Amino acid sequence: MKTTLPSSSSSRMALFLLILVFSFIQNVVVNSKTLKRDVKALNEIKASLGWRVVYAWVGDDPCGEGGLPPWSGVTCTTQGDYRVVTELAVYAVSIVGPFPTAVTNLLDLTRLDLHNNKLTGPLPPQIGRLKPQDVIPLEIGELKQLTHLYLSFNNFKGEIPKELANLPELRYLHLDVGNNRLVGTIRELIRVEGCFPALRNLYLNSNYLTGGIPAQLANLTNLEILYLSYNKMAGIIPASIAHIPKLTYLYLNHNQFSGRIPDAFYKHPFLKEMYIEGNAFRPGVNPIGVHKVLELSDSDFLFYITYTNYLVITISQRVITFFRRSKAILLVP
Repeated sequence: MKTTLPSSSSSRMALFLLILVFSFIQNVVVNSKTLKRDVKALNEIKASLGWRVVYAWVGDDPCGEGGLPPWSGVTCTTQGDYRVVTELAVYAVSIVGPFPTAVTNLLDLTRLDLHNNKLTGPLPPQIGRLKPQDVIPLEIGELKQLTHLYLSFNNFKGEIPKELANLPELRYLHLDVGNNRLVGTIRELIRVEGCFPALRNLYLNSNYLTGGIPAQLANLTNLEILYLSYNKMAGIIPASIAHIPKLTYLYLNHNQFSGRIPDAFYKHPFLKEMYIEGNAFRPGVNPIGVHKVLELSDSDFLFYITYTNYLVITISQRVITFFRRSKAILLVP
């Protein structure tokens, strides 16, 4: 059998095409410049950090240039004609000082890891410009001095990370409304004994939470606002919740709660507004029991009320409004 060898011209053509493709790929890589915005931001961060980080950040381009590798802890991704910084991990290197605000200019950042440093001061409000994630990052639980966490109006899904219970100074936790689709139970969130000792506001409304209200929620003794509306929660309302000493606003409406509301809620010295409509109370059952006294903590008078079977109570200033189905009865002192 006779073997046919490729002609020299065919070999040269194949070699030429191979070189052309290689040159094209190399040209794309070389000409993919790092976005100036990210170069400027990283160099500002470099100028504000200590020598432990700076010594490993060689060159002016954080994504690497002229044979230099990317800066340590910096991950870049090519988007079109440019490279952008998508990850920044600078942890456990004893960074001292305020949070580097230039981080908020890395608009394509999807991962930021600065844990185990000595950063101080508040988080800049511009951090909200960073790309939202699908899930709430577990690393938030490492921010031990965090007092305010507002994640409303995002697109978070999945369970609320139990790591949030590790935030001893947290006072305001807002994970509500917008397009958030958080699932799970409150029991999982507060299962750590002694969690959230400073929490004042807990907004979990308009999600997909299930299960009941755990009696342990009463351990949040500084809680003032509890907003659980528009979820899929069920079960009875535990009487222990009525003993949260500073509870002022309670929103339980549009869930699947059943039974009756303990009378203790209507003797609470600070409770001003309580919403319970849109639940699964049985027909003919008074969902709030018989309540005779409402005491307004911001006034000097008492109302004695025998009206029963109302579904919503709103107390504002010196006006009390009772909502029953589509009717409203307004009492003005």
